[in-house]
Amino acid sequence: MAEPWILAVDLGTGGPKTGAVTLSGELLAVAHRTVATTFSEDGGAVQNPRDWWEGIREGVADVLGSGVPAGAAVAVGITGQWGSTVPVGADGEAVAPCLLWSDTRGRALAAQRLGGPISIVGYSPGNLLGWLRVTGGAPSPGGADPLGHHLYLATREPDVYARVETLLEPLDYLGMRFTGRRAATQASMILSWLTDNRPRGQHGYHPALLRRSGRDVAKLPELLPTGSVLGGLRAAVALELGLPQGVPVVAGIPDLHTAYIGSGAVAPYAGHLTISTSSWIGCEVPFKRTDVLHQIASVPGLRPGSYLVANNHETAGVCLQWLRRSLGSSNGTEDSGTAGYERLIALASTAPVGSGGVLFTPWLNGERSPVDDRTLRAAFLNISMTTERAHLVRAVLEGVAFNARWLFDSVERFVKRPMPVLRILGGGAMSDLWCQIHADILDRRIERVAEPMYANLRGAALFASMSLGNIDLAGAAARVRVDATFDPDPHAHSVYEPMYSEYRRLYHRLHGVYARLNA
Repeated sequence: MAEPWILAVDLGTGGPKTGAVTLSGELLAVAHRTVATTFSEDGGAVQNPRDWWEGIREGVADVLGSGVPAGAAVAVGITGQWGSTVPVGADGEAVAPCLLWSDTRGRALAAQRLGGPISIVGYSPGNLLGWLRVTGGAPSPGGADPLGHHLYLATREPDVYARVETLLEPLDYLGMRFTGRRAATQASMILSWLTDNRPRGQHGYHPALLRRSGRDVAKLPELLPTGSVLGGLRAAVALELGLPQGVPVVAGIPDLHTAYIGSGAVAPYAGHLTISTSSWIGCEVPFKRTDVLHQIASVPGLRPGSYLVANNHETAGVCLQWLRRSLGSSNGTEDSGTAGYERLIALASTAPVGSGGVLFTPWLNGERSPVDDRTLRAAFLNISMTTERAHLVRAVLEGVAFNARWLFDSVERFVKRPMPVLRILGGGAMSDLWCQIHADILDRRIERVAEPMYANLRGAALFASMSLGNIDLAGAAARVRVDATFDPDPHAHSVYEPMYSEYRRLYHRLHGVYARLNA
């Protein structure tokens, strides 16, 4: 008999990854399609959901074309970006592009909704306490989340909003495409901050938070327990994808949760670092806590009474993509695909530790953690006549790691204990050099999971298997392998430490400049 496998979909900001994953966690085949993001001067950041579905359809065709037997598919697992909003009409089609987690067009409206005559980091005392008590977090006054998206659509695009039947997270939109069911879970709805996240909180949307946010409950999806099976693969979709009808589809969970599973570091306080389009540092903790100043919160996890530390660097791996696009190749031709990144990394390796004193701030689209400041922008500092292309490339790699150290310091204070080892995953972790730079700047051992670019695919498949009762969380973690370890180099750390001290001062020195320039 053919080996059973799970179709895993990871809808990252860069586009959907699609994979066939065995019940033992082995990747049989993977496919990746890129999706364009359209940015606008007013803070817009959107994608076309039709592009996602086309990428998934093509990805499944590639997976099956590699020889994976369609009839052996036993489940579908979904993960990916969250804090984004797909406006869906009565016919199940998107009536407008998806507003991404980085779309800030609702900023002024969110600030007005959340603030007041007395303001604490952008919130009236009643709003801040009301949300923190129930959820452990709150919508952002910066507008880059579902509340900001709702306010923008309802106020600035009322014709579109009138055609909306349901506002869905991308994960839940894909679940609807697979099964026809418009449903969400407490996990997928975290950044809407509408559910009771206390240890013994009541299931369902919280009435007081609905009133406080002004959200229309009629436009919210049905709410299911995390790990629920949405239903079977619809006949028309099964025919389109070439898969068996009725294959169970598990409700999607954010990449925060699948990174936790895909890292294999599932014990309390065992940390992981993800370098994807954005970046975050997470771990399981046994408490609900919020650090409003640094935008760190613990959100419901995957075990009863457990929470996951949530935070986010707005731009991380995408900084290297921006650099490649901006600088072009060293030979005057356009570098494309993985080879282009490999050439950039190879060039960076020729520059000395510390990039000749050049610093890069990776704030291409503002920042979320450990400061929520949408006006921040990226910069190279300390460039001289001796600065070469290799210094600039390495400075980008080091700048992303300095930003991770800035967040890591706050995370360790948040969990109130040191984290001596971090598992690393995401596309950026494919680079040995970038992993070593993180080890040297964070001064921590870094363990890289095997096939780090597809760790979330594996996590989505393992979660689906957990939800169907095949394995438990410990069994899922046991299916994750480490393929390399990076220990801090004392000499490199001695070079980086004074540079990091200067990096920490940059925000306080520059944020006023950025606020004025980007007002």
